[in-house]
Amino acid sequence: MIDFSLTKEQQELVEKYKDFTNRVIIPVRDKYDESTEFPWEVIKKAYDEGLMNGPVAKKFGGQGFDVFTSCLASEETGAGCIGIGISMDANTLGLTPLIIGSSENQMKRIMGELTERKAVMAYCLTEPNAGSDVASISTTAIKKGDKYIINGHKRFITNAEVATYLTVFALADPERGARSLSAFIVPADAPGVKILPRMRKMGQRGSVQNEIIFTDVEIPAENIIGSEGYGFIFAMKTFDRTRTGVAALSLGAARSAYEISKDWAKNRKQFGKPISANQAIAFMLADMATKVELARLMTWKAAWYYDQGLKTPGKLSAMAKYYASDIAMEVTTDAVQIMGGDGYSKDFPVEKMMRDAKLCQIYEGTNQVQRLVISKAILK
Repeated sequence: MIDFSLTKEQQELVEKYKDFTNRVIIPVRDKYDESTEFPWEVIKKAYDEGLMNGPVAKKFGGQGFDVFTSCLASEETGAGCIGIGISMDANTLGLTPLIIGSSENQMKRIMGELTERKAVMAYCLTEPNAGSDVASISTTAIKKGDKYIINGHKRFITNAEVATYLTVFALADPERGARSLSAFIVPADAPGVKILPRMRKMGQRGSVQNEIIFTDVEIPAENIIGSEGYGFIFAMKTFDRTRTGVAALSLGAARSAYEISKDWAKNRKQFGKPISANQAIAFMLADMATKVELARLMTWKAAWYYDQGLKTPGKLSAMAKYYASDIAMEVTTDAVQIMGGDGYSKDFPVEKMMRDAKLCQIYEGTNQVQRLVISKAILK
């Protein structure tokens, strides 16, 4: 039987994240959009209020969320600011390979330090010549005795300059290529790790992205996640989970932009009546409301599918990610159009939401790559 209602616990969680967003995120989103600094004050408060590390098991200091519950939380933070929301979710992204494949001792050690320091992780996969094409990664991690020596170049790494630990994907045996791709836990302050200046961006300026150069970085052999050769599997399984989070962030921004522009249209009068009384505007709002609902249904189904352990969760997470982020771009753009000059000005948040939405169509695999994932799944 299909049931779209939330449990009491889920509804309470939604209200908890909504309250946090209204009280903590929204008042500072413009500040971080202007400064482009990492939102440490928000992250610290999120730790204080038990809102970080949602999918991590409770025994390790997390909240034990399944993917569906994580999406409920991300929708609320995305409604306030995708940039700040992704700063929180990118920490989860960095942790996900550990959730999937680490030993219990690794998880206790890393989570213990993150929780004590109220710190964050970064997920280091993309390179100058390898983004969605994970098989083209060239960073190496060569084992020498009881250590691995890492050399390479990563790019567009969210949270890089502020992370305590980096989850780094590298080749353990370049001659075997992608079959030797492995995942490693690397302290961000290890000798040989060089973080380059943060990327300058159009939107999501409340998060930070950097390039990282690894030069003869030594890490203990025990810092490998799982075993050599499991990196590709861990990367794909990570995206199966986290792409629904991008969908949820996108959904939150679309919902918020729709609600703001709808309220504005009901109060803005021209020619003696609210502009919402004009069919041209009313129909735009009807389309926006419908798109938001459809994006939520797709996101919820993808998350539920993963949590049930059903086959091909990657297909649905790719569908949810590309559809919800495309809708976020469409709805935020329409919100700006409805509000005219006000929408284009920084006096209202919809122009920022429009700028922020664009990046959701690009990271964790462009939406063209998502269609490639889907087409392979339905045609194989």
